[in-house]
Amino acid sequence: MKLHKEGTVTLILEILVFSLFNYLAYTYASKYIACFTSLVTGFLFIMTLNFFRIPKREFERKEGVVYAPCDGKVVVIEETIEQEYYKDKRIQVSIFMSPLNVHNQLYPISGAVKYTKYHPGKFLVAWHPKASTENERSTVVVENNKITVLFRQIAGALARRIVTYSTVDDKATVSDEYGFIKFGSRVDLYFPIGTKINTQLEEKVTAGQSIIATY
Repeated sequence: MKLHKEGTVTLILEILVFSLFNYLAYTYASKYIACFTSLVTGFLFIMTLNFFRIPKREFERKEGVVYAPCDGKVVVIEETIEQEYYKDKRIQVSIFMSPLNVHNQLYPISGAVKYTKYHPGKFLVAWHPKASTENERSTVVVENNKITVLFRQIAGALARRIVTYSTVDDKATVSDEYGFIKFGSRVDLYFPIGTKINTQLEEKVTAGQSIIATY
């Protein structure tokens, strides 16, 4: 396991701030307050380490398979109108990430990056119906000679930074990293009508390993 580069600044700041709090507590407060401060700051630091963890995983990268772009739970499977890029009916699959999930995102398919766009917005809870269109979000479309898939990083009530590394004309390789969302969020995928969906509601999925759809 390793720590994601997006956590470097956060972890350094926590070390400095928490060290100061503990120094002040042990210097000027009672031993009970000092112990409480140590417990709280230690817990918060461990939670931050857990959030920015990147576990070592093996990826199969099979052809004709759409893999989960993130860890989390499937909360939406439905036909809907995708209004940003395709502007037609698509199958939407949404995966919700809790703060305890690994929070980097991987390409669900291989192909060429055809579109990327960042949208500033609100910070509604990630499962809110309007989160897909009103929250801060970043959209990427990857296309190969068999399928085109749109996937969208969506901020939640706690998520305050979306990072997307993709640019148009990049070569996307399935299960390679393309982004990161800090502190709770979700990812939506949009498939052509008729795509075989291989997941179900409430299923827990693992980035780069769980199969979301086949084509």
